Amino acid sequence: MLTYINLKRSPQKQNGVKKLHPTEKREVDAAITALITDPFIGTEKKGDLKGVFVYKFNLIETEYLLSYRLVGEDLELVALGPHENYYRDLKSYLKKR
Repeated sequence: MLTYINLKRSPQKQNGVKKLHPTEKREVDAAITALITDPFIGTEKKGDLKGVFVYKFNLIETEYLLSYRLVGEDLELVALGPHENYYRDLKSYLKKR
């Protein structure tokens, strides 16, 4: 288990958080805290998204997904959003990087 994690946020992830209400931001912070506590709590994806983990949580009666990668001792937050078109947009974003 990782003992120290550097948290990195992608530009897409930062833009998604900026649009949230302060109450919603606290829920996202709670999800991030859960990931820091146990980075393997999310589900590792396969195929085009190999190496990407996705953690699902509810935000105002809507299922949100938070994708992240483990890079050494770093936890890189990649994207945040509702389930609709999430994986399509995530694949597109990762191909551009």
